[in-house]
Order: sequence, then structure tokens, then C-alpha cells
Amino acid sequence: RERPRIRLSTLDMAKLQGLPEGSLGREYVRFLEDNKVSPDTRMPPKFVDDEELAYVIQRYREVHDLMHTLLGMPTNMLGEVVVKWFEAIQTGLPMCVLGAAFGPARLSSRKLQVLATELVPWAIRSGLNSSCVLNVYYEQRWEQPVESLRAELGILPPP
Repeated sequence: RERPRIRLSTLDMAKLQGLPEGSLGREYVRFLEDNKVSPDTRMPPKFVDDEELAYVIQRYREVHDLMHTLLGMPTNMLGEVVVKWFEAIQTGLPMCVLGAAFGPARLSSRKLQVLATELVPWAIRSGLNSSCVLNVYYEQRWEQPVESLRAELGILPPP
């Protein structure tokens, strides 16, 4: 049984950087560079005795930045809250639900209005409409255009 991982040790960053604009791999690398993050910053799960569940949680953590890429959301508080809404609908994980529910407390009234009227409804519709994003073998999709993968998964175009 395969258990793909997204780590610097498993990625050919130079190859991903050389992929065409708009491809999943190129846009993922751009996201990492623009936000000064690394796939290796995700800590392994703790206090999980079940090996299968530990892998699922690890996979969730590793694809989180890909969710930003697919959803077109930045890593600022507004973008994180939108991604958490999508992930909460997709996974039902308590940490996602809590992030979606309490993250908005740190937003300005203007951003709260955009969140409530545009972004949360879109994230909920996309989360309900799309197939399970944790089951995608992203490592075999680096060359696929982001728009094509969004359409295939049922993720609606960002507002």
C-alpha cells in the first residue's frame, strides 16, 4: 500500500519550478516561495496510536498548502479561515471546524463582511461539491493545470 508524502526529500523542486505557468507543481512552488514556507514545516502527528489514522492526519497536514494553491487563498488570516472552512466541510476534523469558527474573531469588519457574504458561502459550496481532496495523488498531478484539477475535483472557481 502506497503512502505518498510531500516533503522536500520527495520533491524535485527544480523540476517543479520548471513546469509551465498554471500547472499544479509550478503554482505550488510559487505559493511556497511567496509565503516563505516549506512542506517540511508540518510536524508529525502526536498522541495518535493508530498508524493508519496517523498517516491520514499527516497527509492532511502535508496537503494543506496545496489547498491554498487549489483554492487560490493566501496565508493571511482571511485566507487561512477560508481554507479552514473548506477543510471543515471536507473532513469534519475538529481543528478545522474550530479554525473556521473562531479564526474570524481576528478579522476587521470589512474582511468579515467579505468572508460572510462571498468567501464562506463559496468555501462551503466548494467543499460540498468536490470529491475528497485527501484522496488525490497530487504527486502524479504536478504537470496538470490548476484550473483543470479544480474542475476535475469539483472545486468552484474562486470569487
